[in-house]
Amino acid sequence: MVVNFTKMHGLGNDFMVVDMISQHAHFREDQIRRLANRYTGIGFDQLLLVEPPGKTSVDFRYRIFNADGSEVEQCGNGARCFAVFVKEKKLTNKDHILVETKKGDIALTIKDDGRVLVDMGEPVFEPKEIPFVADSAGSVYAIDLDVETCRVSVVSMGNPHAVLQVDELDSTQVQALGPILESHKRFPEKVNVGFMEVVHKSFIKLRVFERGVGETLACGTGACAAVATGIDRGILDSPVEVKLLGGNLKIEWRGPGHHLMMEGPAVTVYEGKIRI
Repeated sequence: MVVNFTKMHGLGNDFMVVDMISQHAHFREDQIRRLANRYTGIGFDQLLLVEPPGKTSVDFRYRIFNADGSEVEQCGNGARCFAVFVKEKKLTNKDHILVETKKGDIALTIKDDGRVLVDMGEPVFEPKEIPFVADSAGSVYAIDLDVETCRVSVVSMGNPHAVLQVDELDSTQVQALGPILESHKRFPEKVNVGFMEVVHKSFIKLRVFERGVGETLACGTGACAAVATGIDRGILDSPVEVKLLGGNLKIEWRGPGHHLMMEGPAVTVYEGKIRI
């Protein structure tokens, strides 16, 4: 079967995007892993599937698969690429799009300058809903590792995140600590791990080790998680500019009871066909 696809990226976080409305295909986990390989396949962090809506209140359904073939709930950079994709492919003529995801509906707005504003919903701090094993909810938790004890903040932005505040991002052992925390027993569904350096209350630097992928150039939900936990702890003030390896995002959150908003670019790289 030959499948048409589009290669896209949001700040270097890259995707294979497939229109599953005008064509039909099925991707097995092993096929996704082969396609994600940067030497023998297309190469991407996530596979994004654009599907017809499962209910009348939304415009599309959005599914996300990591490079290891596992399906995940949410991807902020992918959401922006999704919005640009459906508009460029003329699957919609709307600039405001409602999309169904595995963890609820999200709203996407394509702005006049081409940037995309994503309504990410409310951050979730309740441990059971993240999920995270804890006796009670808190702003910071101590997690024992074999090498050290880490202090992390934990939140769900549609997918689970642990955020560590660090003094100097460049000297942080992301590749060493990321995989240990990702699969720690206190995270039953594994976790995305963010390493945050606070430059000042409205500007942070961030690196993210994504579950099922590894460190990426950018993680939209990771940026949202870092800002949400920082505002919750009182060390950040909205809006916050987040500097990732691939570029910057703008995050706004007015606190409990309000939705968190993410704004950033989405870029189409090329169109292709592949036999699967």
